[in-house]
Amino acid sequence: MKPYVVFFSDFGIDSGLVASMHGVAALVDPELKVCDATHLLPAFDIRAASFCLQYTVPYWPEGTVFVSVVDPGVGTGRRACAAKLKNGSYVVTPDNGTLTFLEKNIGVSEIREIDENVNRYQGGENVNVFHGRDIFAYCGARLAAGVISFEEVGPAYPVEEMIRHAVYPAEVREGYAKGVIESHDPYGTAETNILNKEFAETGFGYGDPLEVTIRRDGEEIFNGRTVYAKTFGDVAVGETLVFQDLASYISFGVNERSFFKEYGLEDGKVYEIEIRRGV
Repeated sequence: MKPYVVFFSDFGIDSGLVASMHGVAALVDPELKVCDATHLLPAFDIRAASFCLQYTVPYWPEGTVFVSVVDPGVGTGRRACAAKLKNGSYVVTPDNGTLTFLEKNIGVSEIREIDENVNRYQGGENVNVFHGRDIFAYCGARLAAGVISFEEVGPAYPVEEMIRHAVYPAEVREGYAKGVIESHDPYGTAETNILNKEFAETGFGYGDPLEVTIRRDGEEIFNGRTVYAKTFGDVAVGETLVFQDLASYISFGVNERSFFKEYGLEDGKVYEIEIRRGV
């Protein structure tokens, strides 16, 4: 069976843009299985695309080809690339920081620049603003269909040259964790940069009381007690909790409420957090 092609973008769902990407994939091979992960990523938000990929990719079969297009630099000198991940899957995307969280949480074993002389759809060669269709979807479909091998995508270049976003470090030790909140999910859950597996080093157990402080630029936003819980239903409606989020990171939530709204957090801002054992 041929591998799946899975699309991510910020194109929205109210135009023919996504259908055009499906179309070129079908022109390459009408038997390809093409799926849409999301086309509602925030416009131009490369970091959001990277974050979404890192928690989606592990749950698809080895060899899946992910095509991710959040590309504010479309048509410029930024590289168009395909990366082979250490779990055996592939990501076809602009090299603009999209691979940051994948490298951190899965690993990138090899990266190649797409040879547009070979792996660009002929019919859109004079269009410089729709590489999602003409380069990324087309090349990704050719790779998944077996029309080209990974080596035939184009010339390899050092993984060290890959564009990366800044990744905030987390500090974790017995009875203590420190990090940042920089995003939230559709329910208003505040997602930290502390990996679930790292949080185990604190020694906290489910049901343990925790003391949490959240600051921005030194100003205290939240300071109080919460609990480390398995799930929202372990606390009463309207109460806060710390839990292991599906996106690989420890998160703050409020049962049946938005943590972001309850505590006045704002999109696009970074908040410092400290978690200590409660008494």
